[in-house]
Amino acid sequence: MLSRTADHLFWMARYMERAENTARMLDVNYQTSLLPQSASAAEQGWRGLLSISELTGLFERQYTNVDAKNVMDFMVRDEGNLSSILGCLRAARENARAVRGALTTEVWETQNQTWLEFNRMLADGAFERDPGAFFEWVKFRSHLSRGVTVGTMLMDEALHFLRIGTFLERADNTARLLDVKFHALTGGDAREYFGSAAKDTQEVDFYHWSAILRSVSGFEVYRKVYRNVIRPERVAELLILRPDMPRSLAACMNEVVANLELVANTESSETLRRAGRLRSDLQYGRIDEILATGLHAYLTQFLDRVNDLGVGISRDFLVPMAA
Repeated sequence: MLSRTADHLFWMARYMERAENTARMLDVNYQTSLLPQSASAAEQGWRGLLSISELTGLFERQYTNVDAKNVMDFMVRDEGNLSSILGCLRAARENARAVRGALTTEVWETQNQTWLEFNRMLADGAFERDPGAFFEWVKFRSHLSRGVTVGTMLMDEALHFLRIGTFLERADNTARLLDVKFHALTGGDAREYFGSAAKDTQEVDFYHWSAILRSVSGFEVYRKVYRNVIRPERVAELLILRPDMPRSLAACMNEVVANLELVANTESSETLRRAGRLRSDLQYGRIDEILATGLHAYLTQFLDRVNDLGVGISRDFLVPMAA
């Protein structure tokens, strides 16, 4: 496969996954903002969302106040924000258009219809009328895109690069979400919080931990796996180490490595080794060890390693990233 074709497929999948992840975070923040809370707590929640996406600086250059309306406008339809849902869906559609010959008709039509319908909904005011329903629609279109891809495409290199892009993006987002949300809820001292303090604040923080789980479709999964009250250390374990949780770091890296092995070439041995080592660290890791050494440090290192993998994949298979 030509490296440019692989590059378009990889980024098409990443942008579609990023649009879904952004919709998930906005939906949870929007629902949480409706709960009784102080103005400062509400503002901190929206600042945390900007921090997850590393967009605080860009936002502050364009907006004065950090509130629900401004942040949602910025993250949904701001033309200047390439990571907005608008920017992601447009980029996904353009990458798909560039490689229509490598996609089935169903995959292309799904991408194209998503882009056209998204703009129609913005023009009709659907976002303002019901933000929750709007975010659900974005998530549904991402699910549809992924399902049509797996259900209609030949299981060849094109599909493998789509899967690599999807799960690399998902791993990055889950780690960012965990890092920012846990830091906000624990006040930066996670080790003390995960001890006796967690038990004292359990009832107060229930809705916040529930929101984190719901942002990754993990609330029902948590109840099924642990059959107990929501505990922060178990939330961390579910979203980091459980390979049977679809959006966990472990599950994402299993998929990345499996698909990397299927497209491996003579240049990719080092990238595959690093991906395999990261997967092994998750496979044999223990949540008590991770929390003892520091959750923030662990997640920061994970994000660095995922970014390094992205650079390696681009170097070995795709159009190299600009220096």
